[in-house]
Amino acid sequence: MAEVLHLFQALAHGQPVREFDEAFAVANKGFKECIHGRPGSGRQLLLMDVETLREFGISSGRVKENITTSGIKLEGLLMGQRIRVGEALLEITKECEPCHQMDAIRQGLQEALRGRRGILCRVVESGQIRRGDAIEIVQGQEPGKTSTGAQDGAR
Repeated sequence: MAEVLHLFQALAHGQPVREFDEAFAVANKGFKECIHGRPGSGRQLLLMDVETLREFGISSGRVKENITTSGIKLEGLLMGQRIRVGEALLEITKECEPCHQMDAIRQGLQEALRGRRGILCRVVESGQIRRGDAIEIVQGQEPGKTSTGAQDGAR
């Protein structure tokens, strides 16, 4: 089962992210208390899988992800696809490209994480997310499409 292992928010610039047992995802913003969330941005939340973190010997939160996942292959998800995480609905906007800050963790990590740095999402529907919550791919949502009403259900 795919699930949420850890939740992190950045409360101040230049500081490590802090871990929380739960966080409120605000539609078109990101986590309520996180300074990185921006209205209109495709980079509202960053999801990273624990399997990749373990493979590289990196502790959760070190790469400043908002949600550490388990049991879901993030790189297999498609842009535009929607996932339910706890009470919130997220839409995958793009793959996260590793930046120079990864090399500050360990030299060569930026290049090693290319294509495996996690996914960026926007918050479509607000909701509480807790550690241990299930992560589900929303069925009936075609990648790249957004819901426009009743005709979407008539397939």
